[in-house]
Amino acid sequence: MSFSGVPAFSMEAEATRRIDLRRHKALATGLLILAGLIYLACQWYDTAINPGTVWVGFVRAAAEAGMVGGLADWFAVTALFRYPLGLKIPHTAIIRRKKDQVGRSLSEFIGDNFLNAALITEKVAALQLPLQLARWLSVEKNARTVSVKISEFLVKAISALDPGDAESVIKNSLIDRLAEPQWAPPLGRVLSQLHHEGRSEPLVDQLVAWLHRKALGSEALIARLLDERAPSWAPRFVNELVGDLVAEKVYRELITWTGAVNADKDHEARQGIRDFIERLASDLQSDPTLIAKVEELKQQFLSSTPIHNAPQLMWQHTREGIITACSNPDSLLRQKLEELAQTWGQRLATDEALRDSVERRFESIAEFFADNYATEVTGIISETIERWDADEASEKIELMVGKDLQYIRLNGTLVGALAGLAIYTVSYLLF
Repeated sequence: MSFSGVPAFSMEAEATRRIDLRRHKALATGLLILAGLIYLACQWYDTAINPGTVWVGFVRAAAEAGMVGGLADWFAVTALFRYPLGLKIPHTAIIRRKKDQVGRSLSEFIGDNFLNAALITEKVAALQLPLQLARWLSVEKNARTVSVKISEFLVKAISALDPGDAESVIKNSLIDRLAEPQWAPPLGRVLSQLHHEGRSEPLVDQLVAWLHRKALGSEALIARLLDERAPSWAPRFVNELVGDLVAEKVYRELITWTGAVNADKDHEARQGIRDFIERLASDLQSDPTLIAKVEELKQQFLSSTPIHNAPQLMWQHTREGIITACSNPDSLLRQKLEELAQTWGQRLATDEALRDSVERRFESIAEFFADNYATEVTGIISETIERWDADEASEKIELMVGKDLQYIRLNGTLVGALAGLAIYTVSYLLF
């Protein structure tokens, strides 16, 4: 693209086009000169050598008409790009003077005849894009290509994201959302619902089993606690003897009781735990003191260092995990993408209703863009041409099509000569 905005050829291509244009101009001009020389020769022969020679009239008529046709077409072709012989004759140098008007007319023509909604939707329907897409996706190699391209896009998209923005999104959508509502009432409602539906019973079972396991391993702890609380004034051997006896008794009673609670689903201790869960669920919803305490714990939790660093760590692990999965051809993500693409293609190929639905979506998208953006698309043509320098645009266009236009001059000379010969022949035969 040159500074003026006119599309530029490469230096080699432009040099080749200039040579071709000069060669064809020389050929057309040479044929015109040849016609002129033949005409002059005929005039000289008829005047100075052998006046009234019949064949000279035919040749002269052909040469004269050829000159007229060649000159007329030379004028027409030249008038497209510049003023013929530098004379500012009206309706010449058309491209230079009417460049902007040509651009607007071209954009309107393309908009009316190529970018109208009816034509585009008809073309989209004729292409049967859903069926072609289905056949393409059904091939394993193509489904793998889709997986690769989606993975590459994901890697580029994630790599381009600013970590600060991603962490801010996580914080706003997750951490800040957690801080907004009170925690106690929702917890109370969930706990109450679980309790009334009987789904808190596994929690009771786990708690009772945990207490029993703790009791089984508490013999040493009981002995140590009793020893610490033995009276200092009693003899040492007395404390040890009594302590061992009492510790053993307490331990056996404890494991017997926790074992009974663990084995008996209707044990009163279990019922006490259930009652406690029910009261806790109610207090979480209605007790201001407990609600405030939970809110205090919530604030302490949310202001802790791990929660403060959570968005950064979450994004870091998410980013690394996605990039690793996308980069590994054997990863579950890549396999699922390939499987999904192939499965969807096969379904699209066999499900006519789905195919019709996708077809309608393609057509509606094409119609939407044609109705709403055709003017913008065609406007690019007129705006681009308006930015072109008039002289340079005329020169570049002549380089692109000038060689073909020289054939008009050649044809003008040849057809003119034939027409002149035909007219003279008819005239000669008649008169």
